[in-house]
Amino acid sequence: MAESQSLSIFSLIANASLLVQLVMLCLFMASVVSWVMIVKHGRYQGRAKRLFARFDSEFWSSGTELSQRYRDGNASAQAGVVEGAEHVFRAGFKEFSRLRQQSLDPDTVMEGTQRAMRVALAREEEKLDAHLSFLATVASVSPYVGLFGTVWGIMNSFRGLANVHQATLATVAPGISEALVATAMGLFAAIPAVLAYNRFSSVSERLVNHYTTFAEEFTAYLHRQLHHKG
Repeated sequence: MAESQSLSIFSLIANASLLVQLVMLCLFMASVVSWVMIVKHGRYQGRAKRLFARFDSEFWSSGTELSQRYRDGNASAQAGVVEGAEHVFRAGFKEFSRLRQQSLDPDTVMEGTQRAMRVALAREEEKLDAHLSFLATVASVSPYVGLFGTVWGIMNSFRGLANVHQATLATVAPGISEALVATAMGLFAAIPAVLAYNRFSSVSERLVNHYTTFAEEFTAYLHRQLHHKG
């Protein structure tokens, strides 16, 4: 039973008009690409959450000096695997150390430190939001593309009835069924993209808020350290 239904769907696709087949192909490719992005970005955001939880816990609980912690991450930084809050920390502490060595006034040092961390935050936000625009496009456009294929297929079906003296359900049903497959494929591409976009946007917003909170706490810590030593 399931096999015959599968064969009937393939036959509907094979018997559809060329334009409807192209629409189906575009929707299928959009679905495949969006699923690749969903899996890839889901794994990235999952790793980002784990890295932040571990770094935030270790950073505030350990008594390691900032300079030592910065040196401990040099190997990872050279390998290009520093991400998230650790990237914000390294950018801020590097600029803080550089400006403090120049014997600048505390306000200038803190302004430069905050500016460096804002740049790092922006880069992390870009990575968290990667591929979201594509998923949003697939989610919003795919149903309309599928609907276009359906309308076109139904138009061809009714045009084919012009040469038929007596129209019956049996003559109309195959063409309409072929056309409706395009709508189904449009929804098949759009629904996962909508769910993934909403999920990834929510996770991205939470992580950016975590990074921002860490940057503010770290700024306050450096401010106290700078004025205490000053």
